[in-house]
This record gives sequence, C-alpha cells and structure tokens, in this order.
Amino acid sequence: MSTPVTGEDLAARAAGNAPLHYLDAVSALELFRSGTLSPVELLTAVAERTETANPAVNALTETLFDDAMVQAREAEAAYRSGDTGERPLLGLPVATKEKHALAGRSLSQGLLAHAGTVAAADHPVVARIRAAGGIVHARTTSPEFSCATVTHSPMWGVTRNPWNLDRSPGGSSGGAGAALAAGLAPLATASDIAGSTRLPAAFTGTVGYKAPYGRIPGQAPLSADWYRGDGPMARTVADTALLANVMSGRHPADHASFGGPGMLPLRYPDAGELAGVRVALCLRLGDYPLDAAVEANTRAVAAALQGAGAVVEEVELPWTTAGIRETIFTHFGHILGPAMEEATAGDQEQLASYTRRFMADARAAAERTTLVEGLAAEARIQAELATAMAGFDVLLCPTSGAGSLAADGDYLDGISVAGRTLQHYWEGHLTAPFNITNRCPVLAVPSGFGADGVPTGVQVVGHPFAEEPVFRLGAAIELLRPWAGRYPEL
Repeated sequence: MSTPVTGEDLAARAAGNAPLHYLDAVSALELFRSGTLSPVELLTAVAERTETANPAVNALTETLFDDAMVQAREAEAAYRSGDTGERPLLGLPVATKEKHALAGRSLSQGLLAHAGTVAAADHPVVARIRAAGGIVHARTTSPEFSCATVTHSPMWGVTRNPWNLDRSPGGSSGGAGAALAAGLAPLATASDIAGSTRLPAAFTGTVGYKAPYGRIPGQAPLSADWYRGDGPMARTVADTALLANVMSGRHPADHASFGGPGMLPLRYPDAGELAGVRVALCLRLGDYPLDAAVEANTRAVAAALQGAGAVVEEVELPWTTAGIRETIFTHFGHILGPAMEEATAGDQEQLASYTRRFMADARAAAERTTLVEGLAAEARIQAELATAMAGFDVLLCPTSGAGSLAADGDYLDGISVAGRTLQHYWEGHLTAPFNITNRCPVLAVPSGFGADGVPTGVQVVGHPFAEEPVFRLGAAIELLRPWAGRYPEL
C-alpha cells in the first residue's frame, strides 16, 4: 500500500499543481484570505476555460459572467478590507442546476413547452449560496424533468462526458458533473430522486452527496416527496462538505426541512487511521450485475480501507433489480408521474421519448400497486438495510453497475450490464434503494476508471441522519486512493 498523504498535502498539491480552473474551493478560499489569489483571477480562469471547453461537453444552459464579474470584484474588495462577514463561499463560482430557480432567469427543466417560464424567486439552496457569498456564474443542463440517467433533451441537446465525449456524464445532474470534470466550476448544485446526484459523480470522477431527506430544503410542493433531495457536487470531499454546510438546515419554505446549518468538518487529519471502523461491503445489493471494472475498483477501495485498519466484511441483501424497480415506479406513479403529466398536458408530443416512457411506466405501476402496498414494500426494504448494516459504521457499494452510458442513448429497450439485459435503465444503477431508505446519507466518491476511460464510483451509505461517518470515510478513500491531479483531455 502506498504511503497515505495528509489532508494538508492534498490541499497543497491542489493549490500548487492544478491549472487554476481546477483549483478546489477550500484551497481557493485559503488563497483569497491570504491575498495570494483574487476571486477575479479565479473567475477569469473559469470563464476562459468555459469558452474553450464547454462547446465540446455542452454542460451549461447559460453563463452569467458579466454579473458574476461584478460580484467577484466586490468579493475581492471585501477580502482586501477584511470585511468578509459570515460568508463561507465568498468569491467562489458556483454552477447551479437549471431546475434550481434563479430569480428572473429561465425555469424550464429542459421542456420546450416551458421555454418562456421565468423564476419569480430563488430556490432555497440558491438563496443560501448567494447569501454565503457564492457567485452563480453558470447554470447546468439536465434531461427533461430530471427523469433520466443520461443528460440530453430536445431543448439543450446532448451533454457529453469530458473523459470520453462519446459517453454520457450520467443524469440527471449530468451538466453539473460534466462542468466540474471539465473545470467549468469548483462547486455545483444537483438533485437526486433515484441517483441523479450520485450517478453523474460516478461517471465524471467527482463527488456527490445525497443528504438525509429534509436536511437540505427543497421547493414546494414536490419537496414533500420523501425520495427527493437537493444537494452539492464538487471535485473533492472537503468541497462537497463546504457546500453541504451552506445548503443544509431548516427553511420556512420546506415543511420537511430540519436542523441548523451544516457542521461537517472540511478536513479529517486522521482520515487515514481507520482502526475500529467497521465497513459492510455489499457488491451487488442482491442481484445487481456489475461491469468488471466497477467490481474490481470497488474491491480495490475496500482493500485500501482494510489496509488502513478498517474491518471490512462482505454482507448480503435480498434485493432484486426487478423488485426495486417496481417499488420506485409505484412511488413515482402516485407522486412524480401525475405531477409530470399535469405539467405537460397538451404538450406531450414535444417531449423526449425517455420522458414519455417514464410517465407511462409510472402510470402502469400505480395501476398495479396501491400507494399503501408501495409503502409496505418500502418499509421492508428499509428494515432489510438496517439488518445488513447492524454492527457496522457504514455500508460500501458501487454507484452504478454499468461502466458507462452512451451520450445520446435513450435505453427504451432496457440496458445490458455484464451480459445481462435488464428491463429498465434504472436497474443498471445501485442508487435507487437509498432513495427508498432516504433518511440515510450517501456520499458518492470516485473508485477508478473503466475500459473506455470513464470513471467509476462507490457509495458510502450511513445510518439514518448520521452524516459525519460517510464524509469521514469518503475523506479516507480520497487519501488512500487519491484522484486529485487527474483531468480529462479535451
């Protein structure tokens, strides 16, 4: 096993060797405070990178650099005067998902029929980012209604993976993942109702966090959907914690939200010392098939943790891809599906094929299974996870069984993974079970690369509401199998 690097070494390496547009957010803040770097310089580097790289990846719906530069100059002046206040993101560029409303800007969710819709107010997470001094400089693409695991739409075209332009960055927060991987932003917002934060993190070599339901406020009325969650993405665990801390906490617009601001540590000096930490390794969550590189990289992560002193034991879960699919689509059929159909009444001919398929599958599931029967299935799955995790601090598993997805794929006929054909594309990913068990925090971090050059990832799953253990283990993985310093060639 290689000698672990410390958190300080990681920050120094990021600050000293990375191209400026790839500088991590925590290091940028340190350099802002010391006067070594100006927010104007960082934003300029990001703007230049966006001009050259975004045409290839198509990760952004719009850029806001004129307004952002005004804010960057204001942040620069604040650092010079020492009048920074309680603004933990002061001067940092943040890319927001288009579905996260920005007052006065589009709120279409990729729907051609909604192209003229303008947001009246900021989404709660956007308002918190701006209040914390973050500079919204760009907005990112998603599939229609954020309902697919790829990111393309008739409105915005195809978003591509910076690591391999023929492949997808995943979805639905694919624009966020592609923007981070391409160096178009150090921080980004995402959302997750079946894996839409964690899948792009896996496919782009970035970090994504699905917080416990209610920890990060959402937008009513669908904030009442207990599968959903808005959250942060970044290129490092510390940066993801930084943004999660800002986004978290009780908000009057979301009745389900709870708690105060996030208090996650940004650094774990002892992250490489894992004696006494117990990790449940579950490769397939039952019968999920795995691409060979996904399995090998997950086992390599587990071995690195074990080498650092953790107790790693394999556990089994009785889940099936078909059973999880039926459970989530029953849920969608009674909540999200009807909302989508209502919003697109009279406009369905303009929708992407994957959107129409999603609504049809949801409708059919709701006709087969009542909401009460769906709740019973969810309760069984939650109990089975609790049993598997008993006596362990966290559970470790792959993020996606599929190694990568075609950039323009619809997967209407299912998906093939490791020689097995699955009925629905959501069955190719190991994320949806943890939206069913949505009080569990889940951090998705890189695990390696596949044969086509696309990154792979693992999920670190915590007990309900236990956030810090997943970030601590994520930091350990980052130290033991570091991914900083590897960037796609565009």
